[in-house]
Amino acid sequence: MKMSTYIIQRSKIEQVFNMNDYLTTVERAFILYGEGKMQMPPKEYLYFDKGDMRCMPVHIPSMKIAGVKNVTVHPNNKDMPVVMATITLIDPDTGYPLAIMDGTHITKMRTGAAGGIAAKYLSREDSEIATFIGTGDQARTQLKALLIARPRISKIIAYDVSKDSMKDFAQMVNNEYGLDAEYTLSVDEAAGKADIITTTTPVRTPIVKAEHIRKGVHINAIGADARGKQELDFEVLTQSRIIIDNWEQSSHSGEINVAVSKEVITQKDIYGDIGEIVTGQKPGRESSDQKTIFDSTGLAIQDITAAFEIYRRIIIDKRDLSKLVKIDLI
Repeated sequence: MKMSTYIIQRSKIEQVFNMNDYLTTVERAFILYGEGKMQMPPKEYLYFDKGDMRCMPVHIPSMKIAGVKNVTVHPNNKDMPVVMATITLIDPDTGYPLAIMDGTHITKMRTGAAGGIAAKYLSREDSEIATFIGTGDQARTQLKALLIARPRISKIIAYDVSKDSMKDFAQMVNNEYGLDAEYTLSVDEAAGKADIITTTTPVRTPIVKAEHIRKGVHINAIGADARGKQELDFEVLTQSRIIIDNWEQSSHSGEINVAVSKEVITQKDIYGDIGEIVTGQKPGRESSDQKTIFDSTGLAIQDITAAFEIYRRIIIDKRDLSKLVKIDLI
């Protein structure tokens, strides 16, 4: 049987898949996850002198697809991205690689979509003010998804250690979305005004303090992605309903990892995972005063469901095969 492997670059992906598509796909992925309809071991880490690589495989029998994302994180990169990824889609019936895809863009977008889905189920419906602590690339995809999930948001507050970055972010919000946007030199002020807080920083010393956040706030904790990273102080965690995506990953490298290692919280203190919330096994927010946190470490099923839908649109539906690289491996 003649089979080919396609190389799918970012430009092709952007032509067929937008943030609404990622939100739909990631929500479906969380449903599959909540129903246990996949084989997905926790991500594995390889450590280098200047960074690391994470390997994220999954098999989804109902979709007849398997795949793996390899993603590297090198914080000191100057002339190339800090985070880079490739995704390989596998035919589980034969083991043949169907496609090798740019995973860097997919990672940004599906991570943003995960924050959007978490906000849909955990934040207050009347949320109007959203604060972004950290205003790099990931903040922009978080913003894009959040505004779809919570369309009543009318004001954005930005904070970053780089004044230029947060100024540019606020200007982008005003120009592209027509929303009121401001930036502040005080992280406490930024956190204290928000209905929804999104954190996307690499810090190892907590910057969001319990005494500065409102009742009823929802926090998407995105930045912690390695052991020792922590954006929220322990009191924020102990005062909030914590929803994770995966215990093994979150306790190892998510926002809760330091608190778990210091025995401030245990697995019993975790309310549930995002799959349980999205499938209705557990309710999300239950009062307007409740503080909620989504600890996002990223699941392979998010990447592979998105990658397969992109592959289907480009290759199976033959929307545009021009200029695609095709290789025959057997």
